[in-house]
Amino acid sequence: MSFTPQLRRVLTVTTLGAFLAFLDTSIINVALRTLSERFDAPLATIQWLVTAYLLALAAVLPVSAWAATRFGARRVYVLSIAAFTLGSLACGLADTADQLIAFRVVQGAAAAMATPVAQMIAVRAAGPERMAKVMSITGVPTVLAPILGPAVGGLLLEHAGWRWTFLVNVPIGVLIVVLALRLLPPDEAEDAGRLDVPGLALLALGCVGVTYGFTEFSETGRFTSESVLPWIVCGVVLLAVFVVHALRARTPLMNLRLYRRPGYAAASLANFCLGAVLFGSVILMPLYFQVVRHQDAVATGLLLIPQSIGVAFAVGCGSRLVDAVGSGRAALLGGVLSVAATIPFALIGAHTSYGWLAAAMVVRGFGVGAILVPIMTAAYRAVPPEAIGDATVQLNVLQRIGGSLSTAVLAVVLQSRLDTATTSAMQASAFGTAFWWTLAISLCAIAPMLLLVASERSTQQKVSAAPETTDISPTGRPQS
Repeated sequence: MSFTPQLRRVLTVTTLGAFLAFLDTSIINVALRTLSERFDAPLATIQWLVTAYLLALAAVLPVSAWAATRFGARRVYVLSIAAFTLGSLACGLADTADQLIAFRVVQGAAAAMATPVAQMIAVRAAGPERMAKVMSITGVPTVLAPILGPAVGGLLLEHAGWRWTFLVNVPIGVLIVVLALRLLPPDEAEDAGRLDVPGLALLALGCVGVTYGFTEFSETGRFTSESVLPWIVCGVVLLAVFVVHALRARTPLMNLRLYRRPGYAAASLANFCLGAVLFGSVILMPLYFQVVRHQDAVATGLLLIPQSIGVAFAVGCGSRLVDAVGSGRAALLGGVLSVAATIPFALIGAHTSYGWLAAAMVVRGFGVGAILVPIMTAAYRAVPPEAIGDATVQLNVLQRIGGSLSTAVLAVVLQSRLDTATTSAMQASAFGTAFWWTLAISLCAIAPMLLLVASERSTQQKVSAAPETTDISPTGRPQS
């Protein structure tokens, strides 16, 4: 089924905005050491450029669905992209590390609003019949942008300077705002009810607590540390209280009863695992090329391109795969491929062929990309149109928490092995150990995909077993 011109315009504008927001989750990772030297600040302080962005993202994300309903999705999207652009300009002009961290909070808060609202606009414009094809396009930012981030950041750092890792967002952001105002159809604000302030506080603080705890865990390597355990425990408790509150409140911030739908529940769990598989492993390969193979930021970014090629190819043909075998089987195929393609990295050495690594990255990228389209398609098809806002926020929250957890675990595993590595071979072995953990995470991700297959099979059986509708005549007698 082809896209209408109106839908093409909507997808162009929303995909650009989401890509810009996702790109900034990783574009400055290769510049942290340079920024530490530029501002004469310890790396632990500069690391807050990443942490502050993630915490702002976690804090603001829960309110995006309510804001889109209350003020109109188009208006919220335009304002959030404008705020992100201004925050990027401020980051590029910052003179101190404290200023830079503060402006990163602005970026993160704006991105938290822009990303789910972009998905809401695209999904509502698509309708259920075009869902798989639309997910194959809107899935590009989710998977591709974090992988391309280090490559783009390395090139800008090498040839334009660190400020342009932020200033590059300005002309793109201005373009998106102009396109959004011209191409997105206006929508009316609706009655969203009163904002569930207690629910927002519980969910936002819970997400912040869990995200910060996992971030500190990746730095300290000790779960019992006073900067880790209290935050994670408090975050989990707050999230648990939020669940109880949301199930009892008359107008909750998010409709958690959606998880009673087996297809949506299975797709959501698979999405959590996708976040763990994607964002956790993204940190390993750039570090391997820099630590073990002594490549600079530019070369590292270019060496990561094969994975992007695999992702792009998978996302491009994702809708056809879903239409051919169903969402559950398509996701399962992607999961199996990602598991198989992770094995070569678990066996990585100090002199492993770049060609072999490139081939493995293409296959693994295809596997990860092939997971995204089916699970997002399954999730959105399982909920009614009026629940798209709630579903979008929930899917984004789960993916972020999964990514935070996986990133923290892999960072600790890697650092603990690198601390005792004195040769290139030992360093490569440390990365191999981290990839074995990645393999275990990928295997765990298979379980919810099997649940999704079972859920789809059960639904199909119920549809097949349902009696055919019999037409009733005005007299009340069945018609032949």
